[in-house]
Amino acid sequence: MTASEPLLRAAHVLAVLCAAMVVVRAGRLPARAARQPEVIGEIVTGLLAGPVLIRLLGPGTFAALLPAPVLGTLKVIAEAGLALFMVGLAGHLRPGRAAARRARTGWLVAGSFLPACAAGLLLAGWILLTDDRAARGGAPLPAFLLAVAVCTSITAVPVLARILDDRGLMETGTGRDTLLAAIVIDAVAWLLLPVAVGLRSGDSGGFLRAAAVLGAGVLAAAALRALLARPAATRLAGRFPRAAALAVAGLALAMAFTMKEHGMTAIIGAVLAGLAVPSRTRREWVPAVAAVTRAGHALVPVFFVVGGVTVLTGALGSASPALIVLTTLLGVAGKALGGYCGARLGRYGHFDALRVGALMNTRGLTELIVLQVCHSAGVLTTALYLAFLVMALTTTALTGPALLAVDRAEHRRPPAPAREPAPARGNAA
Repeated sequence: MTASEPLLRAAHVLAVLCAAMVVVRAGRLPARAARQPEVIGEIVTGLLAGPVLIRLLGPGTFAALLPAPVLGTLKVIAEAGLALFMVGLAGHLRPGRAAARRARTGWLVAGSFLPACAAGLLLAGWILLTDDRAARGGAPLPAFLLAVAVCTSITAVPVLARILDDRGLMETGTGRDTLLAAIVIDAVAWLLLPVAVGLRSGDSGGFLRAAAVLGAGVLAAAALRALLARPAATRLAGRFPRAAALAVAGLALAMAFTMKEHGMTAIIGAVLAGLAVPSRTRREWVPAVAAVTRAGHALVPVFFVVGGVTVLTGALGSASPALIVLTTLLGVAGKALGGYCGARLGRYGHFDALRVGALMNTRGLTELIVLQVCHSAGVLTTALYLAFLVMALTTTALTGPALLAVDRAEHRRPPAPAREPAPARGNAA
């Protein structure tokens, strides 16, 4: 290798990286025109960019534009970007003051999580009964069942928060309770996800090793949290925010790729790193976490493009239409109907319960991250990945129109008839 080859490869990677980010961000325009969250346009554009270019240019020309070494580097960048982005997302996974609204939140969590898990198990049962080998794959049955249930139960906290803010629902009781319930559900899902990944080995030894790795990661995160919360570390973070941001980024990448090296996934390590930073209790760490999250968010488009090239290109013809339709229907039923029933049991009104069901049906980027974890671990096949991907995009796109329909139905509701005042005592004829 000559001295100029590394520079040429770095320039090639930088050019592809810039092109990918421009293409993905251009997807925001049609999303805005359709009154959808911008992330929907980014996801769809990024995922389709690779397959469309392959179809237009041909596999040979596309391979010349994006050779394997460059694609490998982009995969690493995509993983690093997701790890940095998860640092900020992990802060949302802390339930906080859940006790203040425990009863209502409990009903929302139960209604939005348990029926969705049951819908996932129904989907897995249908796959087993029909012997759909493209969807079943070779993962052990416990890992497969748990992964499908988790993928069906996810609610995307970042997209949900953005929708609540855009529609002025963040300060309402319904909006706050829905967001808190989504945080609790995603926290439970992220706890179950390592179990599904650990069960993929099919033997108790492999699962115990994965559990040991996860336990070591949790202990390390707890020790780091105690260290970063000390007054000296807090003062340094406040005085040197840029150095603190670099430290948080290095911590996230180190824990992410260490967990990956020991058989888990990089995302789980990044979540633990995000939980280790005391940004909720020590305000001095907030700017550092915000800077790291912005950097990760800027690199997330690479994740969409790499996913489209590496996974979606081979998946387009692998999933049957019946699998895609059933996955979408069960995904909507488990979340929307389950969320509605949970809200009604929590004494919400009819229209507010409909809003809860529509909001809980939002999946977005978080679902894609979970799918990537399960697919890269070999628990989900490419066909099932595609089916869940269509479900995630469909359910997220339905949130806005569903909320608009609920608002219109509520406004069309005739006012309750006014009650005639009762005759005063002593005035009756």
